[in-house]
Amino acid sequence: MNANPDDPEEFKQQVAAICQLYEQAPTLSEQGVHLVSTDEMTGIQALERAHATLPMKPGRVECQEFEYIRHGTVSLIANLEIATGKAIAPTIGTTRKEYDFANHIANTIETDPDGKWIFLVDQLNIHKSASLVRLVAACCQIDTDLGIKEQQGILKSMDSRAAFLSDSTHRIHFVYIPKHTSWLNQIECWFSILVRRLLRRASFTSTTELSDRILEFIDYFNRTMSKPFRWKYKGCKNTP
Repeated sequence: MNANPDDPEEFKQQVAAICQLYEQAPTLSEQGVHLVSTDEMTGIQALERAHATLPMKPGRVECQEFEYIRHGTVSLIANLEIATGKAIAPTIGTTRKEYDFANHIANTIETDPDGKWIFLVDQLNIHKSASLVRLVAACCQIDTDLGIKEQQGILKSMDSRAAFLSDSTHRIHFVYIPKHTSWLNQIECWFSILVRRLLRRASFTSTTELSDRILEFIDYFNRTMSKPFRWKYKGCKNTP
């Protein structure tokens, strides 16, 4: 359940705007605009099964060993391109910090440096960082005094940074989904596919093997399974 929003009408408008973006994704793509749903999946464990899984046979389901050996964790920052349903420009590392996310966005933009980009993200602080503001300003050639973090100007606060990053007049901008609406971000649907198809029943001997297998799955997914999600939700209905 969603927490009660501070401003129900504003909440409805935000949700409706995101649903409208999903509906417009094919048209935006034809216009050269990349509409991308982005988020992090942290703490992905490299678990090695202590004993081999017993294969399925007549009269018996596959039996998976419940004991496992831990080999560490990785964090995945992923993008889902809404118009194509492809997972593009993934980043896998050991941390999920301000620099990690800004670097991920920079690498994503580099796949089409002159294109227009709209990133759908949640309200996490690293999605409203000073590093991200500087990146967007540089990529969009915005020659403006950005100010000083926690003191003045665009960089002063999280709210001022978010206002700059969400400015739709910029070639690269961000759309923030309301709090407690992770279900509204399509990358979450893709994460569930990754868990079901790869992570849930697999065995990994190291974080390196885990990272390689995730990247292999993404390549396989894009070649054989990817297609746009059929998004039916249109937004909150008005009540009498």
